[in-house]
Order: sequence, then C-alpha cells, then structure tokens
Amino acid sequence: MNDIPRRAVTRSAKLATLPLGVAGRATVGLGKRIGGRPAELVAAELQARTAEQLFQVLGQLKGGAMKLGQAMSVFEAALPEDVAGPYRAALTKLQEAAPPLPAASVHKVLASELGADWRDRFQSFDDSPAAAASIGQVHKAVWNDGREVAVKIQYPGAGPALLGDLKQLGRVARMFSALTPGLDVKPLLAELQARVAEELDYRLEAESQATFAAAYDGDQEIRVPAVVAGGERVLVTEWMEGIPLSVVIREGTQEQRDRAALLLARFLFSGPVLAGLLHADPHPGNFRLLPDGRLGVIDFGAVNRLPDGAPEPIGVIARLALAGDAQAVLALLRAEGFVKPTIEVDAEAVLDYVRPLLEPIAGPTFRFSREWLRSEAMRVGDPRSPAAQLGRQLNLPPSYLLIHRVTLGTIGVLCQLGGEAGFRSEMERWQPGFAH
Repeated sequence: MNDIPRRAVTRSAKLATLPLGVAGRATVGLGKRIGGRPAELVAAELQARTAEQLFQVLGQLKGGAMKLGQAMSVFEAALPEDVAGPYRAALTKLQEAAPPLPAASVHKVLASELGADWRDRFQSFDDSPAAAASIGQVHKAVWNDGREVAVKIQYPGAGPALLGDLKQLGRVARMFSALTPGLDVKPLLAELQARVAEELDYRLEAESQATFAAAYDGDQEIRVPAVVAGGERVLVTEWMEGIPLSVVIREGTQEQRDRAALLLARFLFSGPVLAGLLHADPHPGNFRLLPDGRLGVIDFGAVNRLPDGAPEPIGVIARLALAGDAQAVLALLRAEGFVKPTIEVDAEAVLDYVRPLLEPIAGPTFRFSREWLRSEAMRVGDPRSPAAQLGRQLNLPPSYLLIHRVTLGTIGVLCQLGGEAGFRSEMERWQPGFAH
C-alpha cells in the first residue's frame, strides 16, 4: 500500500469516528439523565463535547474537511446563542490554526518548487509556521532583497486529500445539522468540489493576487500584498502585519469593528469594479486590520471572475425593491432566472420577502448584529413562515451561485463584527444599477 491510499484510509477512519463518537456521548448522556442530572445540562455538555471532537478531527484532516469548516464557521452568527455558544470557540480555531507540517516536509516542497538551492533565495526562513490554511500553511521569511515575506506551502498530497475529504463529508453531512439547522451542506460541498482544481494551483492564485495588488496599489483603505515568487505548490508574497478579523470579532473595540465592517464591505463591492474579480473566500482569517488603519487582504485561491463588474440586475432589483415597485422587481427576477417561467407567485409577496433582506442598505447607516441575522434566518428558514414557503419557489441561477455564497458569508462576518457603517453609500458607489 503506497502512502496516498494509506493516508486516505486513515482520513476516512477519522471521519468515520464522528457519528460513532456522537452516538456514544448520547448514550452516556442518557445514562446521566436517568441518574437524575438535568436534561438541559447534559445537552449542553453533549454539544460542547461533540463540537470539540468534530473540529479537532476537521483540523487534523486539513483539506476539504477544514475548508468546509471554515466556510461554515461564518454562519454561526445566525444560530441561537444557546446553540452557538458551545461551538463558537471550536469554530474560530478553524479560522486561524491547524496541526503544522513537519519542517522536513516543508523543505522537500520548497526544493521541488523553487529548486535545490531554495535557501539562497532567502536571507532567513522560519521553520515554524505562522499560520495554517485549508490546503497549506504559511511561514515567515526574509527574501534575498531584505523584504519580509509570507511563504505559503501546499500540503503534500493535498489534491487527493481534498477530493477524498469532500467525498467522505457528503456521507456525514447530517453531522453538520447540529451546527446550522436548515442549511443544506450538499450544494456547498458540490461548489467546493468544483473549485478544487483552481485552488490547488498556486500559480492561478498568484495571478489573481497580482491583479488585485495592481488594482489597489496606492489605495488609502485597502492593501493587497505583492506577489514575489512562486510555483504550483509554493506562493511567496510580501508579509503583512495586522490584527486578524477573528481577533477583532473576539475582543476588538467598537471603533475597530466599525472600521473593519466598512472596509470589508468596500473591498468586496469594489473588487469587481477595480480588478474584475470578486474575492470569494470571506472568512475572518483572510482579513487584517493594519497598523495604518487599512484593511489587509490575503488568500486569493478562490475568486469569481467578473470582467464586466458585478451584474447590473443586482443593483436594479435592490433599488426597485427599496422603492416598493413590486411588479418591476418580479419582472426582473423572472428575467434573470430567479423565478422560473412555470412558477406563479404574487408580486407583493415577493417584495415582502426581499425588502427586509435589504435593510442594511435602506438607510444612511446600519449596524449588523447577530440578533438581526438570527431574526432573518428564522423569517426565511422557518418552514411554517410565509417567507420560507415563498423562498422554496424561488430559484438560484448558476451564474449567481458564487456571488450569493460570498454575500451570505460576508453578512455572517459583518454580523460577527457587529459593525456600523454607511453601507448604502458603498452600494451607490460601486454596484452598477443601484444609483441613478
């Protein structure tokens, strides 16, 4: 048995322990309840232990499992506090940390990608990783010209592991219903699988990052580190010091939260205009508040190519909905494929469904909050509500799938931040079709 199949068997075995572990803890919990312990206390302990095991295994697996955990972690803001509490600490660990790759393995990848004399390219190289991502880890180093650089190194076997994890996770998708009730994980897995090839080739990421860096060169609000060197499995970029948004979420001041929220929205709105690209991985570990007040952005493995900018119908539909023009909104939704020709829906009901979602851009300022997101999640997610019943009749065109996921993920981060800013003015400035 060669290394890759052996690793695949080990990874599958780890994933298989997840439902077994939960079942075992549920049995113990039942015994404690019979023994007279309060059911609520036992349930809380069960949730906490389940989360600990779930994310420990995901972190060890790296690859697709960790990537799914990161994608889901931005949605915890939508959960009721008594459910979200036990998971939050475990979720945030996925955004910034994972078990490191041994130094010998790091050196082997560097030699393969940069040449046997790879050390000559650096004045110094720190073997201890500074950060970990889903398919690689980052080391701090000093380039031969004296610049501090970040060296992202892909885990050996990341490709087969990523595909294997995503396939295995499809079989244990029910495990995640405890984290995000009502969220169908399968479409998320399908979309992640579709983008595996691009994310595994760091040369494509280097190209995207270079495009963003050129677009924001000299910008007073946003910084994207320049690309220094790289190959298929190694990417060297300028080092960027700052406070990760995961730390701002946990302990930031209100001023930091407001600043981060404004700049995050500005970056995601402006990217399609300035770079023809949408950064498509909006989890807090990919953004930093820099000492000079700018927002630093990293990790460009997942992007949506929008050479003509964001689709204009998004702005037009939002503007018409805020103006209360129900018939025009429904007509545009039909034209764009959000309402299929065979589906009959009431225009006013559609407007009632859409308008609350536009509250963040309805007035001059808005404060995102977990409470607002939970109320909206309940409104559109409760099967008994009219909004949920209408939502099931709507369609998501394939061309809008990634934009939709980025929007939802960004809203999740903004609600975790609890930031207040003038989001409407950003929409007016950058989104085609919104302002007259």
